[in-house]
Amino acid sequence: MKHVLFLTCICLLSCNAQKHLGKEIEGLVLLEQDGYSGVEVFETKEIRDTKSLNKFYSQINRTRKPGLPVPMIDFSKEMVLLVCLGEQQGQKSIQLSKIKETETEFVVGILMDGKTGKPEEMKPITTPFYLYKMPLTDKAIVFQQVD
Repeated sequence: MKHVLFLTCICLLSCNAQKHLGKEIEGLVLLEQDGYSGVEVFETKEIRDTKSLNKFYSQINRTRKPGLPVPMIDFSKEMVLLVCLGEQQGQKSIQLSKIKETETEFVVGILMDGKTGKPEEMKPITTPFYLYKMPLTDKAIVFQQVD
């Protein structure tokens, strides 16, 4: 009887998580993450050229000595997804997933996970960013936050 109850709980929890996450994005690789981007509001962006990637890195490297190196990307085969979380108190992590794909758009779900522990007033304020690369697609990328 204990085993049946345990298996039922596992199934309910795993089904609930799958409903919110969507499917894994094939070829998605985390290139860089850091606690300081200088971007104070939540922002997502697809980057399809070297000039735009260099512009973002010049922004985050303004106050860094030495700055973070710009990753080498072959934009003829790959593209970059950028997620800036804006001002956050404490550490957050994100997970990206494919929610829907049509002939013209690719919907990317963003699930944020906050770590608890210290009271809110003791957590530092950060502006984290996450930089991912994925295979190039000519579909429009639409970002959607998932609860």
